[in-house]
Order: sequence, then structure tokens, then C-alpha cells
Amino acid sequence: MLYSIMGERIRDLRVDRDFTQKEIAVYLNCSQVCYSNYETGKRSLPVEYIVKLAFFYNVSTDYVFGLTDNKGRYSDGKFLQLRTDQLMQK
Repeated sequence: MLYSIMGERIRDLRVDRDFTQKEIAVYLNCSQVCYSNYETGKRSLPVEYIVKLAFFYNVSTDYVFGLTDNKGRYSDGKFLQLRTDQLMQK
């Protein structure tokens, strides 16, 4: 399930920005077939690739992991404050 969520997210990010699988595979230094397997959830996406893709697409790793629907990155302590606020609501 997690692999399919991440695969869907990275596919949507790629398609929204008009990149091909081959172009992203070159960026990650892997084959197009390997990258295709990440998008389809047939293969787990290495953490270093998740970080690289999040940086490349300017989204948070939480978004790639499917932990949030907010694409924005956290900076300047906003992440800690957001998490603290969420915990206080529970």
C-alpha cells in the first residue's frame, strides 16, 4: 500500500511537470525500467531517491510518503509547530 501511494505521488509530480520517466531516471541515475517499477509500486523507492525527488519537485518528503496532502516544505520551525498543534488537538 505504501509503495503504491508513493508511486502515485511521484508519477503525478512527474506528469504535472511534463517530465518523462527516462528524464527522471537519468536524474536519479537509474534505468527507466527501474524507475517505472517505483511508480507502479513493484519496487520500493530508496530513501535517498525520495529525498532527491522531494528536493527536485520542491515538495516535502511527507508528501511523497503520503503522510500529508500538503505539498509544501516545512522550514523555520513550521514543521515542529505544525506537529505540536496537531498533537494538542488530539
